[in-house]
Amino acid sequence: MPFPTQRPRRLRKSDVLRSMVRETHVRRADLIYPMFVEPGSGVTQPIHAMPGQNRYSVDTLVEACKRVHGVGIPAVILFGIPETKDPTGKISLDPHGIVQRAVEALKSSVPGLFVITDVCLCEYTSHGHCGVIVDGDVANDPTLELLARQALSHAEAGADMVAPSDMMDGRVGAIRRLLDEKGHAEVPIMSYAVKYASGFYGPFREAAESAPQFGDRRSYQMDPANTREAMREARLDAEEGADILMVKPALPYLDVIRGVREAFDHPVAAYCVSGEYSMIKAAGANGWIDADRVALEVLTAIKRAGADLILTYSALDLADKLD
Repeated sequence: MPFPTQRPRRLRKSDVLRSMVRETHVRRADLIYPMFVEPGSGVTQPIHAMPGQNRYSVDTLVEACKRVHGVGIPAVILFGIPETKDPTGKISLDPHGIVQRAVEALKSSVPGLFVITDVCLCEYTSHGHCGVIVDGDVANDPTLELLARQALSHAEAGADMVAPSDMMDGRVGAIRRLLDEKGHAEVPIMSYAVKYASGFYGPFREAAESAPQFGDRRSYQMDPANTREAMREARLDAEEGADILMVKPALPYLDVIRGVREAFDHPVAAYCVSGEYSMIKAAGANGWIDADRVALEVLTAIKRAGADLILTYSALDLADKLD
């Protein structure tokens, strides 16, 4: 029936009523908090390009994660910055490496926290690319063994989940096979299934010291113009054994999140990346927007598009505003 019988504003009259009829909810249980760990002791190093975020040594990471877990955020994903780098990133395989030590410390000191590890070589290679360089290009197949061994080392350290972010063809299958062969069949894989060659990664590359020293990553990360390719990438990762499919970045790719949600029964994750976070923080610092309000609006949009899980640097800022 038309106005005046139909008055949609009736259901917007109060906070209580709006909450009762709200269609989309962001919960603390939906969030994964990205964190950076580096060598040393007593380190809490602010990240200039990501206000409010820090690089931690293992000891201070443990204390920070106690706060994260204490406010009800269930999971973190770890990115390691090693003391030295090499052309192949083999330092990432060290069972006493920075991420491996961080995982062991967190599982011992914050046992209720779910610990996910990023599996990639870009933080560990002297050239900043996500794979082995052969004849000036990133070689797909020689990289797979290193990624699988890195994932295995994280699982052996106690990681609850591994998350390959490199975008090499076949890496989910290679990781799944090695984990299964070595007795870690229960460790799930959250695949960066749809990862675009995005300009939104700049602040992260400062934080992780992972900017490419030559060229760019467009030969292995996806063209931002493509959506059909995204479905193909997600399907291949699902067939290879991915347990969760991720889309990255999130806000500029809500249509892709919706497409993956509709095409697959897998849980869908979305990474609200560093550039998305830093833009909101910068605008908030200038008084142009209410940063927390906008951040929550962004997370709600990502959930509304179909994401089950959201990786976000805003998790701590928003924890007390969520159910």
